[in-house]
Amino acid sequence: MNCRHCNKPLTHVFIDLGHQPLSNSFLDKDQLSAPEEVYPLKVLTCSECFLVQVDEHKNASEIFNHGYVYYSSYSSSWLDHARRYTEMVVDRFGLGGSSVVVEIASNDGYLLQYMKERDIPCYGIEPSSATAMAAWEKGIESVTEFFSEELAARLARERGRAALIVGNNVLAHVPNINDFVRGISLLLDDNGVATLEFPHLMRLVDDCQFDTIYHEHFSYLSLRTVQRIFSEQGLCVFDVEELPTHGGSLRVFVRHDANDSKGISPRIGALLVKEKCAGMTTLHYYTAIQAKADIIRDNLLSFLEAKRVNGKRVAAYGAAAKGNTLLNYCGVGVELIEYCVDASPHKQGLFMPGSRIPVLAPTELYRQKPDYVLILPWNIKDEVVSQHSYIREWGGRFVTAIPRLLVDGEHQVGRSRHP
Repeated sequence: MNCRHCNKPLTHVFIDLGHQPLSNSFLDKDQLSAPEEVYPLKVLTCSECFLVQVDEHKNASEIFNHGYVYYSSYSSSWLDHARRYTEMVVDRFGLGGSSVVVEIASNDGYLLQYMKERDIPCYGIEPSSATAMAAWEKGIESVTEFFSEELAARLARERGRAALIVGNNVLAHVPNINDFVRGISLLLDDNGVATLEFPHLMRLVDDCQFDTIYHEHFSYLSLRTVQRIFSEQGLCVFDVEELPTHGGSLRVFVRHDANDSKGISPRIGALLVKEKCAGMTTLHYYTAIQAKADIIRDNLLSFLEAKRVNGKRVAAYGAAAKGNTLLNYCGVGVELIEYCVDASPHKQGLFMPGSRIPVLAPTELYRQKPDYVLILPWNIKDEVVSQHSYIREWGGRFVTAIPRLLVDGEHQVGRSRHP
């Protein structure tokens, strides 16, 4: 395998999570009797540009198809994030009725609905037809194709170029990252701005967020590497924000090189120094996460097995992709976690890939009264605990496994994650 950005042969292993099914390929009851397809989840680091990446074992069109079950609007905290972003960007860049806003990977219209409320012309690009249909139902026009250089050129000719391009949690999902960025350059107006959000690789490594690794995420990104990728396509990253979303993300602001009306923020240099001080410009930085992940696995298994021996019932909350990576790496199934609840009706009644844990409605927590609830999407822990604090009425307790095993306010459980 060669680097998907600089084409250098890849030889340095970042982490090996074994063979796993696709993280969002949920099963229906009829599929339980058949074997599942699994693929290597082995991540490599480029020694030239430090792009961390997984090979493309499954075509992206087969991942983001009609059966794709991730709908953004079922997280209240994510909707609030989108609303606050809209307020910020409209005010900062003076967007109005003559602007055109395009969101790449617009999902179910979770963000563009706020642009529409302000009468700002907008449309989304969303390859998953089911989520695109949900956006159409909100009155959000959606182009049901994968974003690419070819599509960007066609849209620029037919619709004009965009004053703002939004790409939240999509840059990591594209197998051809150079083509994707060239597309942004073609579709972006000369004076336009693109903003992209993605999990920060530094947070992934430092907090051992290995569960955010799955086959949908082709790339894992630092500011330094993103800056290089965009620069080679004539684009300048002129500002950056560190966000708490998804366990720690970056929001980069991008313009054409020739558009010098927007100066380079000092936050760029400060974060580049921060990454360098963390060691991100050396290969050694990318070699320690495997041992930390193994400790998290061992601690979670020890906890679950002890609860089973003691006759305690454990459920999970949130049938998220990150949860599937965690459970499958740990080898956890229904013998340790009885069921998982999820707010999305699109997942309820299905079974989690690999572990085959059934996904039920959140009302099952109150009905079945488990002793422990393992929150798989730990990044929205506060939201989950706030909405389901009633489990404490019967002595139920919340659990998270990453970055360390914590049981409802207790100190760290199990061994330290530092080898």
